[in-house]
Amino acid sequence: MGWNTNPEHRKQRVLIIGAGAAGMACAATLAKRPERFDVTVLEKNSIPGGLAMSLAVDGEKFGADWANTGAQGGTRMFRHSYKFFREYGYEPKEVRIQLSFGKGKDGFWTNMFPTPLLQKHQHEIEKFGRALRAVRHFPFPLWIVPLKRFLWLFGLSREFGYRIVYPITSLLMGIGNEAEDVPCGILVRLFEDPEMKIWDYDPVGFMPARPPMFAFPNMTRFYMDWASGLRAKGVTIRLNTQAVKIIQRNERGIIVETRQMDEDARVTEGSFHDRSMTEEFDKLVLCVPGDEAKRILGETATWREKWILGGVKYYDDITITHCDHNYFENRYEPRFKEELCAKPRTKEQEEQIKFAKGEAGIQSGFRPSYCTFSYHSRPGKNELAFDYSNFQYQFLPEPGSGTPPIPLERHVFQSRFLGENLKGIWTIDQIDDKAVLERRWIHQPSQGWKHYIRVLPYLRYINGKNNTIYAGAWTFANMHEAACITGIAAAVRLGVEYESLDDFADKLFSLYLRAAHGKTFKRKTPDWFTRRRGSAATNNSGPA
Repeated sequence: MGWNTNPEHRKQRVLIIGAGAAGMACAATLAKRPERFDVTVLEKNSIPGGLAMSLAVDGEKFGADWANTGAQGGTRMFRHSYKFFREYGYEPKEVRIQLSFGKGKDGFWTNMFPTPLLQKHQHEIEKFGRALRAVRHFPFPLWIVPLKRFLWLFGLSREFGYRIVYPITSLLMGIGNEAEDVPCGILVRLFEDPEMKIWDYDPVGFMPARPPMFAFPNMTRFYMDWASGLRAKGVTIRLNTQAVKIIQRNERGIIVETRQMDEDARVTEGSFHDRSMTEEFDKLVLCVPGDEAKRILGETATWREKWILGGVKYYDDITITHCDHNYFENRYEPRFKEELCAKPRTKEQEEQIKFAKGEAGIQSGFRPSYCTFSYHSRPGKNELAFDYSNFQYQFLPEPGSGTPPIPLERHVFQSRFLGENLKGIWTIDQIDDKAVLERRWIHQPSQGWKHYIRVLPYLRYINGKNNTIYAGAWTFANMHEAACITGIAAAVRLGVEYESLDDFADKLFSLYLRAAHGKTFKRKTPDWFTRRRGSAATNNSGPA
């Protein structure tokens, strides 16, 4: 599956550009074969991790002294991510997710208790579930149909899409304001695929109450430890170093121009050339966004690479991490209110309401981790928000401890304003400047249906060509786990054997390898007992 090795059998010099999840996963996999690979990782920032980073906060005020502001958590499917965590002594912790969508009696719904909006659309919720099953049984040509067309095709109302389907899609996929354009097949995978679904589809409440997720550890500390561990294994990781451009890519190898960067990025034109240098490698792995990869390749890019990389669409979002609880309460529904609750129709719903009211123990109550708000002028567009203090485990009381949760007035929030082209309807100026802890722009790849027919099917025609491989979340899906898988796949293409985890992880890896590289993966056939154990692990709710 890998390329031909050098006839002199010397180590292959591999350059990885980007020390995010993909780049670090690639380096970690290559590090298993130190006799074959001499690995160098370049990262233009001062710390590794890409978007997976942590922010220091006031521990006395907020109850913990750090918060993850990028990658926060994952589902049971994040097998490869959790494996890397555990190698360095970090463990994801299970939390139960509460969600809050919309505002006011007519626009609000949650997975925690019945609401008027859910009861109004009860028939459509059942119908949507049947439609997803239809796509699972007849994927061609329905899989790629965007959600807005899918809803129309199956006779579902626009309000059902605006109020229920699009907000949950934006949240689950982390895709910003393009939920209307997401292929319906993605939701089929998430809710209906027997082996890959994250939760069961609920024909009454759309999604189950308090489903499990796993909160990540301190991501900055983890990535720093990961980098130290890889250095100890012989990997060279150079931070504050930019790959300026590729000068040569051919059968003789790679020549790249690099430069050392100041942390404040103020490098004068006069000092630019003094700080730059050219370096030679045998193989190149680009673990950067598609548009950045195209820029780095410059004149060495082939027409296929220009066409494919140029087809990746990006959105610029801004995240505001803050502690303005007044803004949070004005925009979302973070507390239980009687007027938001519908009359229960079953014993189970009565229990849900009791829990949401906080009548089922000191740690019960409606405390949503994720919230959305739909703009009145653009009902198909959403503002996302996260209550870190209700999700990230360092803020939560230990189960059974009898300690009450931190009051809302001392919570840490993040509001995400999606799509710079929508700045005219943002409410970012309503957040108290004194409560802002961090502002950060995020350059996010599109996950719309065009991405799945314009970019992903053709990656196999450029992956491995000209001694170059592409990796990163943009080549798969906008998740930490997806990024890790793409990095591992790049190392496998270079000749490292894939380390089988279980049936679930192997299937996800195989799916990507076939789609992005045009290669099939066959793991070594285990005995019947091992196969049964692997199958059982797939159905385990824990982060195996």
